[in-house]
Amino acid sequence: MTTTTDLPVSSAELRSAELERQLARDPGRFRVLSGDRPTGALHLGHYFGTLHNRVRLQDLGVDVFVLIADYQVLTDRDVAGRLTEHVEGLLLDYLAIGIDPARTTVFNHSAVPALNQLLLPFLSLVSVAELGRNPTVKDEIAHSRQSAVSGLMYTYPVHQAADILFCKGDLVPVGQDQLPHLEVTRTVARRFNERYGAVFPEPDALLSATPLLLGTDGTKMSKSRNNSVALGASEDETARLIKGATTDADRHITYDPVARPGVSGLVLLAALCLGRDPHAVAEEIGNGGSAALKRTVTDAVNATMAPIRARRAAYAQDMGYVRDVLRAGNERANAVAETTLDEVRQAMGMIR
Repeated sequence: MTTTTDLPVSSAELRSAELERQLARDPGRFRVLSGDRPTGALHLGHYFGTLHNRVRLQDLGVDVFVLIADYQVLTDRDVAGRLTEHVEGLLLDYLAIGIDPARTTVFNHSAVPALNQLLLPFLSLVSVAELGRNPTVKDEIAHSRQSAVSGLMYTYPVHQAADILFCKGDLVPVGQDQLPHLEVTRTVARRFNERYGAVFPEPDALLSATPLLLGTDGTKMSKSRNNSVALGASEDETARLIKGATTDADRHITYDPVARPGVSGLVLLAALCLGRDPHAVAEEIGNGGSAALKRTVTDAVNATMAPIRARRAAYAQDMGYVRDVLRAGNERANAVAETTLDEVRQAMGMIR
C-alpha cells in the first residue's frame, strides 16, 4: 500500500485537498484527533496554525477530539511543573476561541487509562530502528532540555498513535513536518490489522494551509523560545512584544519570507488577522518603515483578539464550569477508549 510519506509532499497536498472536498460533502463521516501539550500559554502561532482549524472542523459537523497531552509533558522535562495551571489555561483558550464542548470532546491523557494501555501492544509493532530513524524524534531529541533522552521521548510517536487510534480517528490536522509522526500511526494501524484483524483505520493527514508563523525574533514562534504573543496577552502586552520584534534596516516594507524573515513574519501576522494577502499588506505599508508595520500588526492583532480575550476573561470567572467541561470530556473519552481496548483484547485473543 502506498502511504502519504512514500510520496512527494505535493502528493500529500493533493490528498489533503481531496479530503477537504470530502469534508464539504459529508463532514459527519470523519473523526478528527488533535491536541496540545500543557507546557505553557497558547499563542498566535497555535491560533492560526491549529486552533482556528479545529473550530472550523467542529462547525462543519466533524466529530472532533481535542487532547490535552499531560503525560507527554514529561517527554522532555524532569517534572511537570505548574501542570494544573497550564491545563486550565488550555481549557480557557479552547473555550475562548470557540470550542464547543457539546460538539467537541476535550480530554486529558492521565484521565483515560485505556488509551495509555494501547501503548503496550502498539510498541510490539514498531522496531527500535524505526523509532530511531523518525526525523521528528531526532529533532525533538536534539532540542531536548534534558541531559539524557527518556524512553517516553523515544516512544513518543507510538504514544501519539495510541492518541489517534483509541478513538479511531481517521483524519489528523498536521503540518508537513509532522507527517513522519502520522506515518508511524498508519504503520501501527496497518500492522495491527494484518496481524490480528481489522480494528483500526489508517488515518489521513489534513495539511495546514497556513504558512509557518514566525515569532518576534524572526524564528519559529514557540513557547520555549520566549518569542510568542500569548492568546491571553493584554493589549498593552501585545503592543510591547510586537514593538520589540526583529525587523531589518530596509525602510521599504516587502513580503519576502526568505530574504526578510523578521519583516515578513510581521506582515504575515497582520495579513492573517486582516484576512488579506500579505503582499498587499506590505505594499500598503510601503515606505512607512518598521514603525508603521508594527502599528499595523498591533492594531490587527488586538482587533482580532479582543473578542477572544473577552470570552476568556468571562470563562475565567467560572472555573467550576471550565473543570466540568474537562470532566465530561474525560467521561466520553473513557467510554470510547474502553470500547476500543475491548476490541483490541478480543482481536488478540486475550481474556478479560
